[in-house]
Amino acid sequence: MKTEQKKQRVLVVDDHPKVLRFIEIDLRLRGFEVITTTSGSEALELVKSAKPDIVLLDIIMPGMDGFEVLKKLRDFTQLPIIAFSASPGNYHEAIHLGANDFMPKPFQSDEMVRKIKALLSHCETRTKRPG
Repeated sequence: MKTEQKKQRVLVVDDHPKVLRFIEIDLRLRGFEVITTTSGSEALELVKSAKPDIVLLDIIMPGMDGFEVLKKLRDFTQLPIIAFSASPGNYHEAIHLGANDFMPKPFQSDEMVRKIKALLSHCETRTKRPG
């Protein structure tokens, strides 16, 4: 008897709606459940309410930027987070603040999916979901 495997839920946070839509479509086609937001503060609420398995987080955003979101997320969860930015210089700060991985923009969708799968596989038994 074959059991249906639960889709892994990805929260994508980016202030550019076109980037969000591209990532959302790509991940859905690859079998992921996708939640999106353009707001850092909404991302914090979605982590608590939607309980994603992983977060893809843009660093450069108006209002609450990705660095601040990272700091706040690490106050209450060890959820895997992949930060991304058009400024590769943000790598060290993102990792220092708790991102598990980093992707410079623009990135290839195959690279994104490879990183997501690797982190989910690595963190599967260690992830503490909030709530």
